Amino acid sequence: MLVRRQFNLLAAAGLGALAFAGPSAVTLARAADPVTIGAVEILTGPNNKYGIAIKNGFDLALDEVNKAGGVLGRPLAIAYEDSAGNKDQAINAVRKLIGAQNVPLILGPTLSNEMFAAGPVANERKVPIVGTSTTANGITAMGPYVFRTSLPEADVVPVTLKTAQQKFGIKKVAVMYANDDAFSKSGYDVMKAALEKLGIETLTTETFGTKDSDFSAQMTKVKSVNPDAIVVSALVEPAAGVLLAKKALGIPASVHVIGGNGLNSPKIGEIAGDAADGTIVGSPWFIGKQDPTNQKFVAAYKAKYGSDPDQFSAQAYDTLFIVAEAIKAAGAPDSEKIKDALIKVKHTGVLGPFSFTPNRDPADTSGVAVLEMKAGKFGLLQ
Repeated sequence: MLVRRQFNLLAAAGLGALAFAGPSAVTLARAADPVTIGAVEILTGPNNKYGIAIKNGFDLALDEVNKAGGVLGRPLAIAYEDSAGNKDQAINAVRKLIGAQNVPLILGPTLSNEMFAAGPVANERKVPIVGTSTTANGITAMGPYVFRTSLPEADVVPVTLKTAQQKFGIKKVAVMYANDDAFSKSGYDVMKAALEKLGIETLTTETFGTKDSDFSAQMTKVKSVNPDAIVVSALVEPAAGVLLAKKALGIPASVHVIGGNGLNSPKIGEIAGDAADGTIVGSPWFIGKQDPTNQKFVAAYKAKYGSDPDQFSAQAYDTLFIVAEAIKAAGAPDSEKIKDALIKVKHTGVLGPFSFTPNRDPADTSGVAVLEMKAGKFGLLQ
């Protein structure tokens, strides 16, 4: 009884102190809690080179946002979920972030395949989901809560092919793509249409699977038709296999490989070595861009991670600022208000000026740079 009485007295004293402190103390305590958003990225598995680069970009920007005061007077935080490149895992991650963690917005997923699976879940729950690397056709058509900050392949690939045609006098090509992957198939569809429009003849179209490791049969056929260039739509691992097979069969370096967004990663050079030299891609960003905002980003990234950023980390970096601005404009960590604010955000970052179209795609498609890999690094096609 004595112990219980002492406990009750202490509890009463504590409640009295809290009451004496007044509502402002409770408000301040709550204000210190972070505003937590979700992110679904590939952090393990074969395609984690994309997801880790994206996470690095988010985290670098997050440091800067919080150093500048956070959002709504509170720190901004990111709850990460690893999709491992698996569609079902991406769906479960979105459900967990919305249901268990009650996030008002989700970043990601990494791949278009994953977004096609997980995007409808977020859209149904009326939580905005923002892809930074989902470039396939049809992404934002899934619903009004699905956004992307990455330029669609339909905007990048035609510029890349036209520039390569003018530079190298390309008249006939071989086309290769992964036929078991929505991103690669969508990229192929864009490439096919762009080639037809440019009047470039397709001599052969060869397919493969995303997990294939032997491309000798396809590349033997490609070599037999003697193309001016090889056009490839694939993720980085199979694309690197294509490049290695090209070199092994002695196809000349003058027969350039022209790729979609999946090839736009330094990992293509790390995996394929000098077989990747001469690879051509289009990109809304490149490391040598000379404006001060970009150079500051590159220096900060190198200082934090000890390596160069890529397009995926640059897009993620800008996206975190865009999302932070939307949360501030919304005035509360409320999904509906953030969705309405997001469509109105105008931001100038490392990729240049950014805003959304009414369909929630990037509005400015004029900044495509065509890059060529030399000695493991992408630089402007000269």
